[in-house]
Amino acid sequence: MNYAKLALIACILLLPACASKHMTPVLDTEKPVIANANDAVVVFMRPSMLGGAIQSSVFDVTNQENKFIGIVSTDTKVAYATQPGPKTFMVIGESADFAKAELEAGKTYYMLVTPRMGFWKARFSLRPVTKTELNGEDFAEWSCECAYVKNSTTAELWAKENALDIQNKRTEYYKDWMEKPEIERPLLRSTDGIPTELNAQ
Repeated sequence: MNYAKLALIACILLLPACASKHMTPVLDTEKPVIANANDAVVVFMRPSMLGGAIQSSVFDVTNQENKFIGIVSTDTKVAYATQPGPKTFMVIGESADFAKAELEAGKTYYMLVTPRMGFWKARFSLRPVTKTELNGEDFAEWSCECAYVKNSTTAELWAKENALDIQNKRTEYYKDWMEKPEIERPLLRSTDGIPTELNAQ
């Protein structure tokens, strides 16, 4: 049974997601992301209710810039089109955590934003979804639970206003992350992607 196809049908019954006030729902008539055949697409999704009141924000930190991707709330997902190649992504809550990726053009990849309880509020990690999981029941449920959202102008403003805190967390936690054994550092492999239909569905 192809659970992913069943999920696409079942998703029309979903209630609206608990999106951040800074994010805007993607309408059924819209594409979640503008991509072309030379892009790779990464979808960040957060199906877990743990830490539901706390927002998590994701960034592309491959280079010195902290490139804001979006705010991923409970039951939402954000699609990000980028050039292929090696990438580093960061998620921020109470702390910061990271994941590496090896992306190929013309493929769509998925990462889970996974909450865990911190000292004062939720912390978050990034977990790559492997290709073998994409036709499984769990992934079908995640896809069904999470609705696409996109950045609003207030989301971009939030990222600018918090740029110093974002950079400080990147500096503080990336060093610790790199000191972990390689096996403990998440890696989204190039083979984990599926062909993009230019709509990241």
